[in-house]
Amino acid sequence: MREWYSPHNRSDANDNRPPMPRPRVRATRHAPAMKVLFATPEARPLVKTGGLADVSAALPAALCAIGLDCRLLLPGYSAVLAGALDLQERAWLYDLPGFGAVRLLQGRMPDSGVPLYVIDYPYHYQREGGPYQDAHGRDYPDNAWRFALLSRIAALLSSPASPLDWRPDLLHCNDWQTGLAPAYLHFAGRPVPALMTVHNLAYQGIFPPDLVTALGLPAESFSIDGVEYYGNFSFLKAGLYYADWISTVSPSYAEEIQRAPLGMGLEGLLAGRRERLTGILNGIDTADWNPSSDLHLPCSYSARALTGKRRCKLALQQDLNLDPLPQAPLAGVISRLTYQKGIDWILAVADRWVAAGGQLVILGKGEAHLEADCQAVAARHPGRIAAIVGYDEGLSHRVEAGADLFLMPSRFEPCGLNQMYSQRYGTVPVVHAVGGLKDTVEDGVTGFVFLEPSAEGLWQAMERALALWGDPDSWRRMMLAGMHKDFSWEASAQRYAWLYRMLVLTSGR
Repeated sequence: MREWYSPHNRSDANDNRPPMPRPRVRATRHAPAMKVLFATPEARPLVKTGGLADVSAALPAALCAIGLDCRLLLPGYSAVLAGALDLQERAWLYDLPGFGAVRLLQGRMPDSGVPLYVIDYPYHYQREGGPYQDAHGRDYPDNAWRFALLSRIAALLSSPASPLDWRPDLLHCNDWQTGLAPAYLHFAGRPVPALMTVHNLAYQGIFPPDLVTALGLPAESFSIDGVEYYGNFSFLKAGLYYADWISTVSPSYAEEIQRAPLGMGLEGLLAGRRERLTGILNGIDTADWNPSSDLHLPCSYSARALTGKRRCKLALQQDLNLDPLPQAPLAGVISRLTYQKGIDWILAVADRWVAAGGQLVILGKGEAHLEADCQAVAARHPGRIAAIVGYDEGLSHRVEAGADLFLMPSRFEPCGLNQMYSQRYGTVPVVHAVGGLKDTVEDGVTGFVFLEPSAEGLWQAMERALALWGDPDSWRRMMLAGMHKDFSWEASAQRYAWLYRMLVLTSGR
């Protein structure tokens, strides 16, 4: 094995797993718990920019709940150092190429108590802006080094060279920020299997090719059968190529990314690895997202007692200076304001929605021109449309509870969480038939699904919603059908555990 410090160094019908050899394992009461290191660039509530943070908090907790020994690895952003529990120095890591000495801390996640390792390296992680961008929304110029360090330490802790007495049986990597870890493991002799989960293929970690050797990979890795991506160096491609297995966050997305355009230039690689590509639907945190116990709401409600939802709607209208109209269907949007999310389609139909008697709440931030367009349409319709640019966790819960329907017209959506939150809160989703949206919303049963990728396709689905809104009994049945669906993490955690065991037992390590 090469030295680490050398520069060369829910139902079965929705499960698209390809046939895999069933592990032959005899369960015993005294079998040691499988150990998994879960490497991620963000985890709620410590640091969050999107759904990855929710998954990175909930999935390890669910895995621990079913008996696995799962531990998180996070960069030591200021918010992580401030919010993690019981942080203590665990080890110093020396002679990492390009980094020098790095301190490793150990503590616990604040909500779940899941064990946590934190990379304490202030030069790379303790900054005024967010985890990936400065306060002006510009990518940090040294992101390649920042997340190569996360990947290198993930691989190091999974190797015999680890300074810890705890060593994982498997490394679970998440998105491009951890994509170099499977490559580092590959060139170190593959001491443990690596699973690479793609939460969004659109973000690939593209950098200049001269960084390949600078970041500790051999020059020969820069090829089509390696980390090369159209003449550049892709962290995500490294993970997809060198990982033992690839997973995505919904069965439909696993199929979609094997073809253009959703393969984002990686469809050939993904189709070639289809026998090692699995879609496992995300779950949601059903304790945090529960209308009967949600402390963010002005009052609670449930499928058996829906009165509170009407009160939540009135409170939301009052808080956002909307006309207090109980008969007006209130549509909610909580989203990154980006092209991917179909925000332009929502804006294109907003005037028609108001003319038809509806109201609209938009909460999110993203591309500057879309932020401005959202504020402009709200200014055009005072009392009927509210647009809040930014992110507010409590308000997001109140929008889910107070809205009557929820719009998610994404052009592509690996999984999506808000359509599941919406159903749990009795808020009928209107979604585009892509990825996890079509895997979780039943058209005409728990929501409305449209096929045509356009503003007109969205509007036709909203017209169907308006027609059903006029029949209160039918609307109530749809609300209750969604509220009774089970989107908890347990089933998904069991599938991940099965996949982990298969990888470990067939790895020969």
